[in-house]
Amino acid sequence: MPTHPLAWLAAHADARRAAGLRRELVPRAAGAPGIDLAGNDYLGLSTDPRVVEGGIDALRTWGAGSTGSRLVTGTTALHADLEDELAAFCGAEAALVFSSGYAANLGALTALSGPGALIVSDVANHASLVDACRLSRARIVVADGPDAVDAALAARTEERALVVTDSVNSVDGGLAPLRALHAVSRARGALLVVDEAHGLGVCGPGGRGLLAGEGLAGADDVVATVTLSKALGSQGGAVVGPAPVVAHLVDSARSFIFDTGLAPACVGSALAALRVLRASPELPGEVLRVAAGLAAAAGVPVPASSVVSVVLGEPERAFAAARRCAELGVRVGCFRPPSVPVGTSRLRLTARATVTDAELERVREVLAQVLAPAVAR
Repeated sequence: MPTHPLAWLAAHADARRAAGLRRELVPRAAGAPGIDLAGNDYLGLSTDPRVVEGGIDALRTWGAGSTGSRLVTGTTALHADLEDELAAFCGAEAALVFSSGYAANLGALTALSGPGALIVSDVANHASLVDACRLSRARIVVADGPDAVDAALAARTEERALVVTDSVNSVDGGLAPLRALHAVSRARGALLVVDEAHGLGVCGPGGRGLLAGEGLAGADDVVATVTLSKALGSQGGAVVGPAPVVAHLVDSARSFIFDTGLAPACVGSALAALRVLRASPELPGEVLRVAAGLAAAAGVPVPASSVVSVVLGEPERAFAAARRCAELGVRVGCFRPPSVPVGTSRLRLTARATVTDAELERVREVLAQVLAPAVAR
């Protein structure tokens, strides 16, 4: 008799549990006490009254859902306003809003490459970029650094090529060498695609992203993707770049064409958050100040972004440390394989502009208590 088609799941779960890699969903209660250093609400805007009111206004005006795909009924005047203001803020010609940052990456890479193209992908790229590369049906070369990118581009036989990177690494907070990557890409006739998920709202002048900080915003051979769910405290994603690119995505990006448009409440909140950020250019500096304080508390180098990474080694050690932090009132991220390489499981602390000095002091106390035994083991 054949076995049940899902019989393999139990053994798979047991193996993951034995390796310390079993995951579970832990519902977060509204108004739960504690200091949140696990989420990506870098500017503290998800609960800002102006941002919440922006979502409420949109909900009342447009209803709960966008009612269809963007090409049918899912584009409201609010979507168009967000796209116009997001493009202007990022120094680009145009923007296109997707239902998530993941969908934006899938849409951009698959529509701009395809069979007969080459994608040179950074070795540490986010899973959404990796998945987009795989779905693109382009030839993929994984590279580490500008020299390796240059070599891959120099050896190509394809007419079209893309170089793809995160501007800020989501795990260790490191910054990509965008100027060097752009110089190589331009010299070799390749398009540079940069995921600014962790750069928007934190890096560059007024939080306009690392591309703006490196003087590359608006370049005609650069495309950026962004998320609305981190520094802007809402939900959704977007592609920003040259107008012909956006026009092409409207025609060709499957994760745009065949997906229901982003819900109006998310659009309204993101637009309100963008306006708060534009009016408060000091907020990104506050994020970096808090990040420096977190790094000092953890005894690790000060990052140039909002992400503070504390490598502990084995997954069980990182998980136990994260759980103990939570018990002491500080929520931190716990990154284990496959999110990070084997042997580099870690705590990830994310800075938030609204963390107070008193909260930073409490974080220092908690980390001193948690990390000393974790490191000593």
